This record gives sequence, C-alpha cells and structure tokens, in this order.
Amino acid sequence: MLRSIQQRDLDRNRWIKISMGVILVLICVSMVVTLVPGLMSGPTGDQSPDAVATVAGQSISITEFQQQFDQVTRNQSVPQMMRGIYANQLLNDMVFRDALEYEAGLLGIQVTTQQEAERIRELLPSAWSGNTWLKDRYAAEVQQQTGMTVDQFESALHDQMLMDQFREMVTAGVNVSPAEVEQEFRWRNEKVKIDYALIKPSDLASSIHPSDAELSAWFAKNLGRYQIPEKRSARYALLDLAKLRAGTQISDDALKAYYNSNIDQFKVENRVHVEDILFKTVGQTDAEVAEIRKKAEDVLKQAKSGANFEDLAKQYSDDDASKAKGGDLGWIVEGQTVPEFEKVAFSLPKGQVSDLVQTQYGFQIIKVLEHETAHTKSFEEVRDSILQPVMDQKITDEANTISDQMASAVRQSDRQSLDDLAKKFNLQTGETQPVSVTEPVGQLGNTPDLHQVLFSLHPGEISQPIPIDNGYVILTVKDILPAHQGTLAEVHDQALADYQKEKSVDLARSRADQLSKLTQSGQSFDQAAKSLGLTVKTSDSFARNGSIPDVGTGRQVDAAFNMMVGQVGAPVQIDSNWLVYRVVSHDAANPDDLAKQKDGIEQQLLQTKQNAAFEAFHNALVDQLKSEGKLTINSDLMKRFTSPS
Repeated sequence: MLRSIQQRDLDRNRWIKISMGVILVLICVSMVVTLVPGLMSGPTGDQSPDAVATVAGQSISITEFQQQFDQVTRNQSVPQMMRGIYANQLLNDMVFRDALEYEAGLLGIQVTTQQEAERIRELLPSAWSGNTWLKDRYAAEVQQQTGMTVDQFESALHDQMLMDQFREMVTAGVNVSPAEVEQEFRWRNEKVKIDYALIKPSDLASSIHPSDAELSAWFAKNLGRYQIPEKRSARYALLDLAKLRAGTQISDDALKAYYNSNIDQFKVENRVHVEDILFKTVGQTDAEVAEIRKKAEDVLKQAKSGANFEDLAKQYSDDDASKAKGGDLGWIVEGQTVPEFEKVAFSLPKGQVSDLVQTQYGFQIIKVLEHETAHTKSFEEVRDSILQPVMDQKITDEANTISDQMASAVRQSDRQSLDDLAKKFNLQTGETQPVSVTEPVGQLGNTPDLHQVLFSLHPGEISQPIPIDNGYVILTVKDILPAHQGTLAEVHDQALADYQKEKSVDLARSRADQLSKLTQSGQSFDQAAKSLGLTVKTSDSFARNGSIPDVGTGRQVDAAFNMMVGQVGAPVQIDSNWLVYRVVSHDAANPDDLAKQKDGIEQQLLQTKQNAAFEAFHNALVDQLKSEGKLTINSDLMKRFTSPS
C-alpha cells in the first residue's frame, strides 16, 4: 500500500513537471504570436449546426449558451449595442472553461469530490449543523445567495476550482524584484508642481464674431446639416383628469364598500417592531468566533446598562442594511426570519433588550420597540388611506367611459366639428405650435402615440382619443409645413453656435501654440499668458496617479516629471481643451516611506504580473487549440444571436 502511495506521488510530481513545461511553452508561443487577435476571428469549421462553438469535440450548444447568457444578465433586457459585447465575452469564458477541462484531462489535473465538499463548506457553513449536512438548507442557501440551482452552482464551483489550480501552476514562478518595487515606489511618490493655463474652446466660442459674409460662406459649405423636417400644428380637445377630479366627490358609502370588498388587506398579523445589533461569524474560525463573542458580550453589557441602543448599532453592527438606521429592522411577522431570532423577538417584552442570540448569521442582540397582535383595522383607521385609491379608480372609470363615448362619436364621423365634440363632452380646447416628429407636442407631451397620430392624420380628419399623462385628447391637423432645406435666416442662431463651436477648437489650439512660442522666445510664462488673455494657475504638488483640478490626472502630463524646473512643456490636448504648463518644482520620493509602502506595492505588482501571465496562458491555450483544429466557432450562429430580432 505504501509503495502504491509513493508511486502515485511520483507520478503526480512527474505530471506537474510536464504540465509546467507545457504551460511555459504555451506562454512563449503566445508571446511570439503577440497573443491572440480575438477569439471571434477563429475558423468556423465543421460542427453541429446548433453549436456556437466546439472545443476538442465538446460542443457548446446554442441552448446552453442562451441559458448562460440569461443567467449572466439575470434575464434582464440588454441594450442591442451591448448584446454583442456580452455575448462574445461569455463565449470566450465558456470556450476557455472547456479548453481548461480538456487540458486538465491531458495533464492529469483534477478537482476531487473531497476538495469540492471542503470548498462548499467554507462558502456555505450554514448548510451544516455540526458535521451533519442539511440538504434542504443547502439548496435554499445556494438559491438565495447565488440565484443558481444546486447543479449550476456545483458546476460553476468545479470550473472555478480547476481554473484556480491552473492559475496557481502558471503563476508559481512569477515574482517581483526589489528593483521593480523601488521603481514603482518612485513612480507613485515623485511629485511635481506646475504653473498652467487651460485653454477651453467653450470659453472662447462667445468671442468669435463672424461677419455676415463669413457665416454665409460657412453655411453654404454645411447646408446638409440644416435640413428642416416636416412640422405640424394641431387643434385639440382635451379630457383633463385634473378638472374631472376637481368636480368629483367620494361618499362614505363608496369608501365603506371598498373597505368591505378588500377587508383582507386590512388584516394585521401578529408582528413585532425590532432593532438588532449583528456580529457576523459566517466563514470565521473557531478562534475568531470566540473573539467575536467577547466583543458582542461587551456591547451587550453596555446595552443592558442603559447605553443608547441605536448608537451602539451604528457603531458595532455588521448588518449594513440596518446599522445606519440604528439597527431598526421595522415590523416583522411570524415566519419571516430564522427560528432562533423569531422566538426571542416575539417573547421579549416591549422596551427590553435580549441576551445574546446565536443564529446562522452570528451573534445578535435584539431590542423590542412594539408588539401588535393580530387584528383587522377598523374603517375609521383606514378611511383617509383608502380615499385616494377609491378616487383614482372612480376617475379612471369615468375617464374611460367618456373616452369610449368620444371614440364612438368619432367613428360615426371623423370629419365633424372639433368644437362640437368639445362642447358635447365638456372638453378643453387649444392649439399647439408647429413641431417636428421629435419635438414635444406643446403641453400635450411627447408620447409616441401623439406623434404617430399627428403625422398620419389628413387635413380635416379627427383622431380617436389618445391617452396622455393628464387625460385623453382628440387631435385635428391645423397646419402642415413641408420638409425643406433650411435657409440661413431660419437656422441663424443654430448655425452661428455651430460656427463658433467649430472655430473655437481651432482658436484654442492656436492660443496654446502661441503661448508655447512666446515662452520659447524668452517671455516669462505669466507675461506670455497675460498677453493672450489667459489665466495662469498654480497646482499643488501632485504625483502621476494624482489629479490637477479642472484639468485631469498626473499621467496626462507625465513629461513634466522628467523636465527641469522652469521648463515649459509642449501643448497637451486633454479632451477638447489645451493645456500649456511650466514646471515649478520637483519633490523626490521620500526613501523613508519605502518600507511603509513596500508590501502593498509588491503585492499589487505581483497581482498584475500574475494576471498577465495567466492571460498569456489563456490566449496561448486557445491559440494552440485553434491551430490544431480543435476549436471552432460558429460565427454565423453568433451573428444571428447578437442581431436584432
């Protein structure tokens, strides 16, 4: 038996050595081919017509892909412009998952059932009572915390654990040298102070005053930007809900009828209003739990001694949802929370503070603010609260009835007088200004139905009632202004604003160049800026990862860190603005701070290098499978999946 175990260990070590060699080769290959130009550019190959991809004979069906997509997006609608991005990233992840599974089979790497069980216990300790596995609680916890079924959760966990094994192997030899740490330390801590002038086109636009001839010439070159769409104005008759409401009264008999027909919603269950202070123990070791208990007992003593419970909750509670409210959980009913908590909450007298209560979440201290026994609220208690819904329903019913009558009248003749209809149904009349299909129809709003009806009516026709925010409206066309090429007179203000905006960009760049040239010719930075009407500001000392108010980040003026004091930098474009600066001073990194920052910098650099190494492995593995014909992508099926339906 011992010899067998030793042989298995030798075999395992041999496989690890082989796998590390393969991984290093893959990384090298990846670097030679400059990583992978993109998973979606792979060959289509021969594969099942309902498979979006095939990895070493393992197909990813469109059904599986759709299920994963729905899970990732939580079944929410994804904007069309983002759908392709989400889908391609998901396919990348699923292909890499199957590629790892295939590679693991070749290298003899596996995730054992025991390893999975141990990880699950770490993640969901509440699914165990001592050493007893609580199957139903486990399934409930998985659903509650992940939104997955047990099978989905365990499959995802297996994939993640396998990936972790590969990541550990790939990054085992990655390290960070002291020189790299010191270089990063200097990069982060070196500071510079600058004088600067920020030249914004938006500040210059109003100073640009073209002559009539200049604006006319510019307008002639940009005629296509000024097409005037068709515009229409309307006469309307409005059934105003606010006016209808003002003339409507609700009797007590109507309120009582509503109360009696909805009596169940006024029943109050046994409930209790509570506050709590939670000390979480989920995922903690026994020693850590013992320390947490000591802390909880100390807070309990304070609460029992008269300390303000709400202040204690804000200071000590681990319940992020309630601590800001002083631990207030509101009203809870029987069956709403875990049994241990519920038993104490419903038995504790009003105003009392409990002893420590241990639940699956940790230790909790409970304070009862109020008890309420099961009863049905009286009509007098709820009268004011039901007045609004009863009124709303009555107004809705009346408006629907009148709208139906209006619709019937229009169906009899859609060319009758709008004024006659308004008089018959006591409607408010009015007119709108001419609007295009993208503009609000005056005070009537901007609903799609309004535009569709207004721009489809023929002159003389009357529309059916259209629901809008404040009631129902009937339209008839007043005037139609056909689409046409806009004249400068019609669009003068917009054309002038566009001209100023365009020219201000050129002017800002020109001012920046002028400032730079003047300083090079010997003028001081302040004098040169003043002669151009520019304001000079002085920054605080900032590092590369710091910021300059109203300008941007230190990285955007990285050249300043290598310039001499007094030197003026070349103009830098930041977004649409231009920056010209002069170096005022340098602050070298303080060597004494290196020891304080060393561990953090080293850890961050290591993480970055490990991520890069694993990304290189990822790309190399995918590239190798593609070159061997073991990875095919059904590009046509992916295009259909991401195209608008």
